[in-house]
Amino acid sequence: MNHQPPDVAVIGTGYVGLTTAVCLAHLGRNVVAVDIDEDKIGRLRLGEVPILEQGLDELLTEGLQNGRLRFSTSYQHAAEAPTVVLCLPTPSQSDGGLDLSYLEQAATKLSQILQTGAVVAIKSTVPIGTNQKLSKWLAREDVQVVSNPEFLREGTALSDFLYPDRIVIGAQQASAATQIADLYVGIDGPIQLTDPTSAEVIKYASNTFLAAKLSFVNELSRLCDHLGGNIEAVTEGLGSDHRIGSAFLTPGPGWGGSCFPKDTLGLAHVARMAGLKLPVVEAARTSNEIHQQYVIAEIGRIVQRPLEQARVGVWGATFKAGTDDTRDSPALEIMAELNRLGASVTVYDPAARPAEIPAETAGDPYTVCMGADLLVVLTEWPEFATVDLAKVAGTMREPLLYDTRYVIDNAKAAKAGIALVQPGRMPSTS
Repeated sequence: MNHQPPDVAVIGTGYVGLTTAVCLAHLGRNVVAVDIDEDKIGRLRLGEVPILEQGLDELLTEGLQNGRLRFSTSYQHAAEAPTVVLCLPTPSQSDGGLDLSYLEQAATKLSQILQTGAVVAIKSTVPIGTNQKLSKWLAREDVQVVSNPEFLREGTALSDFLYPDRIVIGAQQASAATQIADLYVGIDGPIQLTDPTSAEVIKYASNTFLAAKLSFVNELSRLCDHLGGNIEAVTEGLGSDHRIGSAFLTPGPGWGGSCFPKDTLGLAHVARMAGLKLPVVEAARTSNEIHQQYVIAEIGRIVQRPLEQARVGVWGATFKAGTDDTRDSPALEIMAELNRLGASVTVYDPAARPAEIPAETAGDPYTVCMGADLLVVLTEWPEFATVDLAKVAGTMREPLLYDTRYVIDNAKAAKAGIALVQPGRMPSTS
């Protein structure tokens, strides 16, 4: 067991905090991760990962075995670390603002124990101006606060941390920026040094731009539905332009998850508080809501009986593949609305927790198809591409499939006798 003082204390062991802690330990830092949840800390000490994230369990085990990673419920361990990284939740409020009470509580505790010269980095997603607030809450002139936003995607978080597009560090003092940059020694990624406010804007701007891009491509898919175009050809031509790029140009049932809804709402709120309007941001959110309603309307159009008499099978409940996260998942919104409209909905998802799904759940992809009038794909899990479609068709009352994620092969569907509908594409023909 490594009894050396920690190089860094990570406060919070949620999605961002746990990923940060295990990756820093993997890079050779001595890390103590602190969380007030005793049950979670107990499980982490045993090497149990509470979330689905590829490779996280291996790096957690590695850190525990080599002694570079420890877990504690006591903030006192942060007193031993020259660097403290805050990865605490900042939940959304009804008006779009964020609840910073967890950060404020942490600052109150840390202000009493931090060593002279310590640097506190904010990795949580926070409203613009939080860096200054945290400095006031700490009330320690001998402690520096740095903004170091995270850019982790669920399902690829370890890769995003260890092979980043950029590392953003917003600091007022060069020495503090250097101290945070030293955490990332061993990572081959560009470091952008800037001021704290700009770092906070970069985080919001990145997610908001991606959300707007997804809203735009979903609008194009609706246009192709009505005019007879092929959205795949459109996005190929669009993404070939180097000024645009091909990433985030795949249509779907709408965007969701823990970041895009929260960050677009948060950025719009910050602007309103400053007396400004951000019409592009507001439009991206409105467009996403319209698109989810469009998907529901398409389901009603495709199914060959009134929805209140229809049995609908659903593949996918998480907001994306590779995670068990259902927060603000468009799949859940769509299923809930189908239930409200009277449809009988059954869903299969390989990772989502059944208690979080507003529909009957099944343990395999075939059970949801039994007697179904329509099968809808709402999450792009790779296993759906390998399902026996002939078996699927044989169990359905009507062999209709609405694939909002483009995971089903047209030729295979036609061979199985399934009528396949995909947004922005002409229906398949056998």
